Amino acid sequence: MANPRALSTQQILEIIQEVADEVIRPRFRALTPDEIAEKGPGDLVTIADRESEARLTDILAHAYPDALIVGEETTATHPDLPGRLLGADHGFTIDPVDGTKNFVRGVPDYAVMVGEVIGGETVRAWIWQPEYGQSFVAERGAGVEHNGAPATRPAPAQDSDHWRGHSARIGIRDRPADEVLGPITPSALCCGVDYPRMVTGESDFLVYGRPRPWDHVPGILMVTELGGAAEMSGGETFRPGMDGFGLVVGARPDLTDTVRVALGTRLATPPTPTQPE
Repeated sequence: MANPRALSTQQILEIIQEVADEVIRPRFRALTPDEIAEKGPGDLVTIADRESEARLTDILAHAYPDALIVGEETTATHPDLPGRLLGADHGFTIDPVDGTKNFVRGVPDYAVMVGEVIGGETVRAWIWQPEYGQSFVAERGAGVEHNGAPATRPAPAQDSDHWRGHSARIGIRDRPADEVLGPITPSALCCGVDYPRMVTGESDFLVYGRPRPWDHVPGILMVTELGGAAEMSGGETFRPGMDGFGLVVGARPDLTDTVRVALGTRLATPPTPTQPE
């Protein structure tokens, strides 16, 4: 296996920022119709997604020739890639423009995300929000940095009905009132914004559908470094490359488990094809 530190954490952040400045930001609010396509119903992809993923993939593959690289856009034509992370000695995930719908609409809630996985465990993670100039970087065992400074978050409220939860899933947000959780409000439709809000304490838990690695590998490392946990609907701890449906990420392990149990079968029920996950 190639030296996992061939590129320092800071070097990879700077590469992400450079690619965003050269490939993504010039297209923000400047896309032409022929630069936007659908991979599936409602699943948008732009020239910025494709070009930034190609650039990042080339750079990482050159530095780490033995690493498995799982990019969102490449997976569209190679659907076996995510599952291969489970057995890979070394791998990277790339979300070249997380929040593509926001990007297309001219909403600044989008991000570039990269995660590094060694032996099935996430060891480094990067989230860059180009329009906000915000970076979030994590290393396993070393905590999280927000714009280069150590990140800490306030403790969640003691009462579960005061926990602040977010989800894009309509069936989760519109669930009948219960005595355990308060209202669950809409997410940013961008994991690269949702997870940083957990880092800064603006959110206490997040509820998602499928555990796509490019969406969740970076943010979950950040949450767990700050004492949180991520569980699938059946109680399994999230692992990069796993399949399934229904994911809860919370600021504490007991909080995560409480939310998962409270949502019950609703958490594991996939949406209709026209609803977000």
